[in-house]
Amino acid sequence: MADRFLDKVYETDPDRLTGLYDEWADNYDGELTGQGYATPGRLARALALHASDNSAPLLDFGCGTGLSGAALAAVGFSTLDGCDVSAGMLEEARAKGIYRNLWQTKEDQPLPFDLSDYPLVCAVGVISTGAAPPELLPFIVERMATGALLAFSYNDHTLEDRSYMDALDEVTKTAAILSDELGDHIPGVGSRSRVYVLEIG
Repeated sequence: MADRFLDKVYETDPDRLTGLYDEWADNYDGELTGQGYATPGRLARALALHASDNSAPLLDFGCGTGLSGAALAAVGFSTLDGCDVSAGMLEEARAKGIYRNLWQTKEDQPLPFDLSDYPLVCAVGVISTGAAPPELLPFIVERMATGALLAFSYNDHTLEDRSYMDALDEVTKTAAILSDELGDHIPGVGSRSRVYVLEIG
């Protein structure tokens, strides 16, 4: 069945998610694009509206197979780095030839780069149920430079989870919301997402 991994991702124990994404890597692009995956393009366009320099270094946090990077490149972002916890996903991203640097991150180890070096950071479908926990949002915001932009998305599952909304409330005490748009996420399964662009205070 085409959406077998989409079905599994919300039911998998968080400790086993990286393994699930490794298994999914070969079919991830086909499965999601076949269902009309819209969030990467929506997020890329939203960030482009607010970014003053599309050549500035942009970190694609949780880049997966690089679908997000392809969407960012399509709207003119030209200096892309990426990271992900899944080695399988990173193999697919590397093959696209979009990224300047790619790193595999570990949940229990320090990041191999400095978030404050990036005036632009995006996280497409990363901080969400079925992926990273809500604590990742303040973790990223606290390490970014003042004036930097963070673009990220919450799918409809995540929008209904109070812990993720609490994390958003917490970071927006200091970060300004420049954009907040609800729209299609994966139309083929009837899901929606909200895309945010924050300016770090």
